[in-house]
Amino acid sequence: MEAIHIPRLIQCPEQTKTIEFKTFLKDLQTLTPVQGWIKITHQGNFLEISAKAETIVTLTCHRCLQQFNHRLAIAPSEMIWLDETADQLDELPLDKDLSMDDLVETLSPNGYFDPETWLYEQLSLEIPQRQLCEQDCPGIEVADEIKNPGIDSRWAALQSLKGHLN
Repeated sequence: MEAIHIPRLIQCPEQTKTIEFKTFLKDLQTLTPVQGWIKITHQGNFLEISAKAETIVTLTCHRCLQQFNHRLAIAPSEMIWLDETADQLDELPLDKDLSMDDLVETLSPNGYFDPETWLYEQLSLEIPQRQLCEQDCPGIEVADEIKNPGIDSRWAALQSLKGHLN
């Protein structure tokens, strides 16, 4: 997917561009291509973006370490404000309090919108933080000799010393 020059959106019918895709994203490891659509609408001082996409990713269970397939299906929508000062990188002091306006995503009205990067970010946010192959996954099975190892021979000298102190 190519980046979209934001001023060109105004020339599109209803100032809207819809992109249908079936592709692999370069930074997201998936079993199947990511498929769906993205709709970008220029609303004057902001872009309205909505999408529907799905794919299958391979995850590793956090309890038993087995790999399993997980379906990612997203239907996000977002507004990205267009601001002339969006290209200026401000070095914020670490101790500065941020207002809600500082937490809004902005793009330059003469800049570009990259749908592939936006889609990657939305799919990455949908990957579960707690990755379990099943809700009642028992975890890694531990052999009995590991559960009750007895006395390690390397500690035998200390064990005999303990007997002399009592």
